[in-house]
Amino acid sequence: MLKMPNQPTGFLFFGLVVVLISGCAGSLLAKDETPGKHFDRMMKEFAENCAKTKLKPNDRSCDRLKLKPADPLATEEGRFAHSIKIPNPVPADSGYKPGMTPEQYFEHLCKTEAGEFIYRTVENVEGLYMMRSRDHASDYMQEHLYAMEDPYGYTDWEARDPQTIFVDPPWRGYSYLEASLPRSVSPKVPGARYRSYSGYVQDSSPMVEEHVSELQSQYGYTWRGISRPHDRELGIVGGELIVLDLRTKEVLGIRRGFIRSGGVRNNMTGIWWLSGRVCPTLRPDKRSQKDGDFTYWFVSKILKPVDSLIHGGSHATK
Repeated sequence: MLKMPNQPTGFLFFGLVVVLISGCAGSLLAKDETPGKHFDRMMKEFAENCAKTKLKPNDRSCDRLKLKPADPLATEEGRFAHSIKIPNPVPADSGYKPGMTPEQYFEHLCKTEAGEFIYRTVENVEGLYMMRSRDHASDYMQEHLYAMEDPYGYTDWEARDPQTIFVDPPWRGYSYLEASLPRSVSPKVPGARYRSYSGYVQDSSPMVEEHVSELQSQYGYTWRGISRPHDRELGIVGGELIVLDLRTKEVLGIRRGFIRSGGVRNNMTGIWWLSGRVCPTLRPDKRSQKDGDFTYWFVSKILKPVDSLIHGGSHATK
């Protein structure tokens, strides 16, 4: 176990994190240690040190120990996403072979399962329904092996301001985006269950948010993580983005991808999802990266905005 230096009681707990990081920075993973085993070892040592250290009242450094594995079925939206039957489900047997390294397993999944699968496209779509929002992932969550359900599909931009990904002329060409009204938000209109964003024009008109009781969207999208044995242990997580016809529940398209982390230096757990290697990406020339409007550029291939010039315009990111 890592030893703590002698410090006055209640010292700034940042020092504990530094000790844990520096203790493994030279050779992050021990011999034959997987990202999962490394994560478990470091969290155990961290918990032991937290248990014997008196913290200042405002020191939240040990809060990362409160994080739990993501529960995909904890919400109605999550349960629906995982209930969707798709034309090409992932096999129960992922093809993992004993002795595979994280790199080998990741390359195998990228080759055999990842990709964009488009079954039908729709022209002149004015707007859409975001069926499942993404909660913002804190730094502690980004360095946790299990706290995020779908780190592959996650971006901070979509979690914070999804409306500006879709309603942002002339770069992103939908007229409106609809989303479920969070239970924590009191509706401005009695009986309202959704909020609708529209009207935004950069440097001209602000985004308008309205609370409505009925959706006007015919199409929408949702997302879900992929969970199978061996994936997390090797620092790999899969995710699917699913585009639907809301009236018929027809699956119009799926993007399935994988992200790999583990072995990140200067990080206590070795995990940092924001810099993870991903497949597929938005552009083939940047395989290890994804852009902030990652979701838009797949959805808009299927649900083509009314203005085709916007849809076919040059790529832009924030």
